[in-house]
Amino acid sequence: MIELRQLRQFIAVAEELSFRRAADRLHMAQPPLTVTIKQIEEEVGTLLIERTNRIERLTPAGLVFLEECRRTVIQAERAIAAARRAGAGLSGALRVTFVASAAREILPAILRAFREQYPDVELTLTEAMTAQQIARIQADEADVGFVIPPLRDADGLSVDVVAKNQMVAAIPESHPLAQRPSVALADLAFEPWIIFPARQGPGLHERVLSACAQAGFVPRVGQEALQMDTIASLVAGGMGVGLVTRSIATANRPGVVFRDLTGLGTPVEYELAIAYGRPTPLLDAFTAVIRSRTNWMGPASV
Repeated sequence: MIELRQLRQFIAVAEELSFRRAADRLHMAQPPLTVTIKQIEEEVGTLLIERTNRIERLTPAGLVFLEECRRTVIQAERAIAAARRAGAGLSGALRVTFVASAAREILPAILRAFREQYPDVELTLTEAMTAQQIARIQADEADVGFVIPPLRDADGLSVDVVAKNQMVAAIPESHPLAQRPSVALADLAFEPWIIFPARQGPGLHERVLSACAQAGFVPRVGQEALQMDTIASLVAGGMGVGLVTRSIATANRPGVVFRDLTGLGTPVEYELAIAYGRPTPLLDAFTAVIRSRTNWMGPASV
């Protein structure tokens, strides 16, 4: 049987069309390389390289054999790499949960980079609110979650901030405040608010309430919504005002305008973080990719 080493030698000779150059490329002497090609042709049972005092060209059989050699070597290298990853605990499945804002802002680049580096890992992705994610990780139903701190009931989990941003006001297009270039948070005191529910989005809920308290009021909640897209849509429908991330504000949405916030209680910042339990080689690899694709800020206040 022809060995993998011999296939690599044939590829070098076929690509260089010179025993000398191929030998230099392979860091070996020329005579044993010539012997290898003869042995391959004997095993295959046909001439693969036309040669006189030098190599002239590959025969039709040699061209076919070259393409198959390349495929075989590539597949062998993939098999070796896959076995090494498995041996290091870098194969299998990783269960990832995320809030919608993570999917919009940072998750796509992270997933692309991870799949490029670890193509054999199966990623299971589930969108969920922060509180649901924490419960799933603690119940070993998920490995890592993209959440919004501060967190409740996150005992036993590591939480690291990976992004920070500021929120802006979402105001109905017909509202008088929509004519201003920016809006003081206190100017929204008497408006009905659309806000995240405390039970599912405690981090953002607390951020908004704390900012409003600093501005001297308690928001009058008219509606609750689980997603920022939903908040923006309800504002466009004239149901009230709300705070959303800047990424939401970049979309062209009829019926709603987005304004920077000023005054007491501002800026209203929010963080994206990852929460995870017991480290594993696969989880460590995933967090390493996150570090390379985000402004990793370290442990969050939970």
